[in-house]
Amino acid sequence: MVNLPRQALVLLLAAAASAPVLAQDPYAVPRHDMVELIRAIARDAATDTGRPTINDRVLAAMDKVPRHGFVPPEEVRAAYANRPLPIGHGQTISQPYIVALMTDLINPHPAAVVLEIGTGSGYQAAILAELVRTVCTIEIIEPLARQAQEVLRREGFSLVRTRIGDGYFGWEDCGPFDAILVTAAASQIPSPLVRQLKPGGRMVIPVGAPFLAQHLTLVDKGVDGTVTTRQVLPVRFVPLTGTR
Repeated sequence: MVNLPRQALVLLLAAAASAPVLAQDPYAVPRHDMVELIRAIARDAATDTGRPTINDRVLAAMDKVPRHGFVPPEEVRAAYANRPLPIGHGQTISQPYIVALMTDLINPHPAAVVLEIGTGSGYQAAILAELVRTVCTIEIIEPLARQAQEVLRREGFSLVRTRIGDGYFGWEDCGPFDAILVTAAASQIPSPLVRQLKPGGRMVIPVGAPFLAQHLTLVDKGVDGTVTTRQVLPVRFVPLTGTR
């Protein structure tokens, strides 16, 4: 019988325990590493964001949803890198830290009804679907919207409500909303979205001109209907498009 050093034995046992997980999901480890990186970035960015941690429920969703299923085949190898990736039609899937931060900022709770403007790949909607009761998401680019619908169904998120249209005007029939999350930059906060936000609700939206300074902005609607805003972090998003 060979007596292994304690450290070597621990490593062997850990490898044996993780083997079934890796065989079932080879992306489990890089996805978990992505989550740990998000934790570290949140700590480092706390001075700017005011949030030194990301809610554990949000991180658990990030650790569960297969980001590699929401990117084009040629981008799968980079799926868990902390950077945006192209998804076609001039659009991108946001970097994981920004997805986590925006989700955390709306304080999602299990009974919430949430509107997403800019379905894109469908990844952000899938994260929200792990956290809230109802997700309604709008995409203006029809081929991208139909692709996202297909991917959401394939990945088990068929209850997400999808719509093709101009997100600037929101989705009144699906609301009112406990939270609204906008994944494209607007030159100003759209008034229809503010109206569709419940008193006590929150919206997170990048605000700024394309290719110029943009800030991730937190919009709070008080129980009395008053609206306050706070800039959270400089960002760069694709522009919110439409015919208005």
